[in-house]
Amino acid sequence: MFNKILIANRGEIAVRIIRAARELSIKTVAVYSKADKNALHVKLADEAYEIGDPEPLKSYLDMDRIIDVALKTRSEAIHPGYGFLAQNPIFAEKVEKAGLIFIGPNSNALRKMGAKLEARELVSKLNIPLIPGTSKPVSDLKDVEKFVEKFGLPILLKPSGGGGGIGMKIISDLNDVKTAFEISRSEALAAFGKPEIYVEKYIEKPRHIEFQIAADNYGNVIHLYERECSIQRRYQKLIEESPSIALNNELRKDMGESAVRIASAAGYTNVGTIEFLFKDGNYYYLEMNTRLQVEHGVTELVTGIDIVKLQFKIAADEKLDLSQEDIKQRGWAMEIRVNAEDPLNNFTPNPGKIIKYREPGGPGIRVDSGVYEGYEIPGYYDSLISKLMVWGSTRSEAVYRMQRAISEYYIQGIETTLPLHSRIFQDQDFIKGEIHTHYLNEKLNQFLEEIKLERALKAAIATISYINSKKAMQQTPKHNIQNVNTSRWKYYGRERLLKSRLA
Repeated sequence: MFNKILIANRGEIAVRIIRAARELSIKTVAVYSKADKNALHVKLADEAYEIGDPEPLKSYLDMDRIIDVALKTRSEAIHPGYGFLAQNPIFAEKVEKAGLIFIGPNSNALRKMGAKLEARELVSKLNIPLIPGTSKPVSDLKDVEKFVEKFGLPILLKPSGGGGGIGMKIISDLNDVKTAFEISRSEALAAFGKPEIYVEKYIEKPRHIEFQIAADNYGNVIHLYERECSIQRRYQKLIEESPSIALNNELRKDMGESAVRIASAAGYTNVGTIEFLFKDGNYYYLEMNTRLQVEHGVTELVTGIDIVKLQFKIAADEKLDLSQEDIKQRGWAMEIRVNAEDPLNNFTPNPGKIIKYREPGGPGIRVDSGVYEGYEIPGYYDSLISKLMVWGSTRSEAVYRMQRAISEYYIQGIETTLPLHSRIFQDQDFIKGEIHTHYLNEKLNQFLEEIKLERALKAAIATISYINSKKAMQQTPKHNIQNVNTSRWKYYGRERLLKSRLA
């Protein structure tokens, strides 16, 4: 096992990795930008080093600077977390060439599965269901029109060089093809450095189901069952749960085996996810995420397996000590992503100082957070500030436990997505598990109106309370407290004595 590792990330995931490392007696090195000098991961790590200005390109995306810190601190490995450099094969290769270990898949696997068209080709050879799509990038409108003639509308334009919803365009009308084609290529070039896009048949209102896999360096590959991630906004996941209410045991077994076959064929090592779209009892390969996922804690709650520790052990060249038969799902887990965003202002990021902060607690509650009371959230990075997770013996118990947890979670000073999550977890369709990837698109306006009404009601109550307190103060007779006995003053304390005399 490693003696020391460097964490090339920030926020709640850096904190999560530090905690797992400490339980394995691994020392940790944090890196931070000037904007993050007071961040929680900086305070918790054994060592911390500033690596540049707040802009990501000058700090968390500066590959050479990060590797230099790792070498100078005699770290043996680098954990990239998720986001930033986590799926960058160039960074993984640089880490390898520097004589360090990249805690994740090797650079070859990152290239193979990160290139979406190559990954589709690999999966097609395994006879695993694929969404109909082009096998090569489309270079002009004629290619798109030919695809439409064969498969019909709607279709989806997708950049071949990256994900996260960037550059993806749904086309339901042939008149929109030209504009969408040009915008998609332009956004792909800006985000991923190349304008290549391909076409897929668009599946309307599917479920998004992913399987967590783990693979060691000796050819052993297992899956840790599924998570459903259908509650999304702009292709970004907001809520995840495990297991999925949509799967029966036969489908679960079939999809899990498909995920293992894909990872094995790719020569994949460490942990990752195979993602599928699911509709009407059929599933289709979507993509592979070659890193630790934001929602990994959901799987940890239902399997009892620490996935970050698993990453360390695989990267340290240990064999998996788990067989597929060893892994069981127990109960139901759910996660919400708490973002510093204002739902009533088009989800605009809302950085600022957290004046008051209180996390929920009690049975079955877990919070992975990167913030604390008094912390100033910088405006340079992703708006995710924490992940609230719950476990219950049934889905129903998990839903109602999350309702309680959200009601207890108190964050003052910034706007967050907690009010939106509160509405979702009270919605009858969600409670019944009748969800799909367009669920939030269809319900969002209704939820926002309810949030707006609730916010106005709270403001009115606060105003009335303030007015009543002012009236009470004006009606309360003034008391002379100058002659209070000194010993009594010390005994009661100033606040207590004032309250007793004004009662």
